[in-house]
Amino acid sequence: MALTIEQLNTASLSEALKALDGVYEHSPWIARLAMAQRPLRSLTHLKSVLAEVVRDAEPEAQLRLIRAHPELAGKAMVGATLTAESTQEQSAAGLTHCTPQEFERIQQLNAAYNTRFDFPFILAVRGPRGTGLSRQQIIETFARRLHNHPDFERAEALRNIHRIAELRLNDKFGAEPVLGNEVWDWHAALAQFSEPGYAEKDQLTVTYLSDAHRACARSIREQMLACGFDEAHIDAVGNVVGRYHAATPGMRTLLTGSHYDTVRNAGRFDGRLGIFVPMACVRELHRAGKRLSYNIEVVAFAEEEGQRFKATFLGSSALLGQFDPAWLDQKDAQGTTMRAAMLHAGLRIEDIPSLRRNPAHYLGFIEVHIEQGPVLSEIDLPLGVVTSINGSVRYLCEMVGMASHAGTTPMDRRRDAAVGVAELALYLEERAKIDGDSVATVGMLNVPGGSINVVPGRCHFSIDLRAPNDAQRDALAQDVLASLQRIAERRGLRCTVEEAMRASAAPSAYDWQHRWERAVNALGLPLHSLPSGAGHDAMKLHEIMPQAMLFVRGENAGISHNPLESTTNNDIQLAIEAFSHVLRQLA
Repeated sequence: MALTIEQLNTASLSEALKALDGVYEHSPWIARLAMAQRPLRSLTHLKSVLAEVVRDAEPEAQLRLIRAHPELAGKAMVGATLTAESTQEQSAAGLTHCTPQEFERIQQLNAAYNTRFDFPFILAVRGPRGTGLSRQQIIETFARRLHNHPDFERAEALRNIHRIAELRLNDKFGAEPVLGNEVWDWHAALAQFSEPGYAEKDQLTVTYLSDAHRACARSIREQMLACGFDEAHIDAVGNVVGRYHAATPGMRTLLTGSHYDTVRNAGRFDGRLGIFVPMACVRELHRAGKRLSYNIEVVAFAEEEGQRFKATFLGSSALLGQFDPAWLDQKDAQGTTMRAAMLHAGLRIEDIPSLRRNPAHYLGFIEVHIEQGPVLSEIDLPLGVVTSINGSVRYLCEMVGMASHAGTTPMDRRRDAAVGVAELALYLEERAKIDGDSVATVGMLNVPGGSINVVPGRCHFSIDLRAPNDAQRDALAQDVLASLQRIAERRGLRCTVEEAMRASAAPSAYDWQHRWERAVNALGLPLHSLPSGAGHDAMKLHEIMPQAMLFVRGENAGISHNPLESTTNNDIQLAIEAFSHVLRQLA
């Protein structure tokens, strides 16, 4: 019979420890300290408390926990001395049926890993979906993580231990993240659509109005209708719009959604998580025959990434009446104009002005998004509430000095453009740290026509500055540009600066942010608030209506815009439950 939180709360300490035996490998001290925090509010709360105990433990205790785990396909497996839980997991992953070549490769990796880190390689072999990784996936992950920094890898080992514990707790409590599994599968199914040149390599690339993009739009529309939306259509810029009507006509609308286009060689969850989570919630309302006191409008925005044309946030801009007709004449790398691409896709350009939304008809905008950063992963929390989307400013710059012979120009007579930019990059790093939550990046740095034996006389570079509010961003920019001028003058250089983009910060509306906070609290999770360093469709909608965002933890230290981008079925389940809670609050 499945364990319950009520049983765990009322059990004696010895009974509770027995019930949780095997969750953390040979480490009953974790459960003992966690039980001191009873009563527990939910299984989610229990998982969080257990992770917190490990996080607060001394480094040596954490290391003992890591070392308590067996090697994958190691001596303990061969000698049949694994715990029952580890035996089941390694067997289910097929590690007991390795080919001789696979077994030899794993042994080589085990030896190299132990030499480098002095602890065993830990991997949640049941994976983010809970159904298991293939042996090939395990070996590829093993080889990749072998090159991590030791401190990072130690943290990654602990993160995998928590995922192993989560899956074992699910088994003990009979907890199956049914909706999380389905939405995880929806992402996998949509990822089948990718562009030529990438699809053959099993890479995901979906840029605006490509064949893959249009296939995604059709798939999302069909799925919206299957979920029970009353309407679903593809609008004049390629957004997929689904509406679920209120119980009575004439009511206002909750707007939600995110984008379905991707960067090149992308992950599966960026943007799309914010489409599928509300779709799952609408489907559950439809299945229950329930209507709310407001309409729900889910928009899968056609373009946010700016990959094919230089028109970032095209999809959400159209809803604000900010579609710039000049965009139509932009050309992609093949020389195709946006106008031609839209006509080829069957979109009615003349209908674009009618896409503008009247804010008076809307309650506000909320967006669920994978974090795209390491914060939630580092603190072992599945959900975080966004306080603000950072304001940003970008510059395209050129530093000009004097090209000269690398062998004959003395060090004190050089006018090295690249070294001037390098000095600025170091200044950016230190200046951003002063604020605590600002970030500054030199993302592009190029010496045109550079040669190994020539002092660089010219350097092209970019500057990207971001901060949680506009005043902080502007102060950072002022200091950076002043430093750039000082560096250039001192080194005998000259610099040109062109502002390429400026976006205002988008602080979350207090009442909407508080709704997300109540939803997270209702799940039994500690509340963690954080700014978003990345741009989102929410920052556009912020211009005409209140908005707030929920972040979902990413796997692999929160990496995004990368094939390693992922999240788990359990974290998706929690996002769905949090979204449903917000719907109930509004009702």
